Amino acid sequence: MSATPLKIASLACSYNRKEKTVAFLKSLLSQKVPEGYTLDAYLLDDNSSDGTADYVRANFPSITLVEGTGSLYWAGGMRTVWTAARKKGDYDFYLLLNDDVRLFDDTIPRLLAAHKLSKYPQNVLVGTVKDDEKLTITYGGHKLIRRQTGKVVTVVPSDTELLECDLGNANIMLVDKATVEKIGILSDSFTHGLADFDYTLRAVKSGGKAWVAPGYYGYCINDHGKSWLPGSIPLKKRIAYLYSPTGISYKEYLLYTRRHFPLILPSVFVKAWLKTLFPILYDKFKKQ
Repeated sequence: MSATPLKIASLACSYNRKEKTVAFLKSLLSQKVPEGYTLDAYLLDDNSSDGTADYVRANFPSITLVEGTGSLYWAGGMRTVWTAARKKGDYDFYLLLNDDVRLFDDTIPRLLAAHKLSKYPQNVLVGTVKDDEKLTITYGGHKLIRRQTGKVVTVVPSDTELLECDLGNANIMLVDKATVEKIGILSDSFTHGLADFDYTLRAVKSGGKAWVAPGYYGYCINDHGKSWLPGSIPLKKRIAYLYSPTGISYKEYLLYTRRHFPLILPSVFVKAWLKTLFPILYDKFKKQ
């Protein structure tokens, strides 16, 4: 009698970038899932106006399409699609993906093989991605070198070994069932960014492990926004950027800092406003 296959749910969100989403889905569906595993692919489309949802329905019938409200942003969209997957099936792994990643052909089998290297019951594996032109790391895992201040270094993946990390980007992130049972899914405290960093930090604090998986797993350009706007931008727009979910997301950034790095909360507060109100002076001071 054959063993019951282990079930994987891949989770991703799309919003008005159909060309990138289509390239991502092609790379996902071309994966050779190892024997003993099954893969169910979920995509949340957050009410895109560029026809993404209709195109996916017509051309990728194996994808479970979840419809968003149009105002979910990344973290909200990932929580929504993750919740939908959990309601539909009891999965052994959840593979979080960004829809602007082009996966290497062997990404899924290599991630699953990497998971077997760990001797711990709870694991989050981060797959490192790089720019396809510069060939430099764009997203991956990060190791705290000063826990009190939150200072990190990006972990360069080994060719063969798991390397511990503390924070991870969820461009490619494999989460096992034990971790979800322990800490749940992405926190609803975050609208867009920071949710993946918060998740890996919570996973480690709960007694689990966060790892950088061996090697590289796909191409993805760095599309993170600026840490602040220059002084040439009107003050009103700079303040709006400070509070925007796709800008600094000020209130959520303070919450994240308070939760994980409380000692630096006062300096984060001061720097955020200095960058916003006096960006030219802040930049000159920083260069001294």
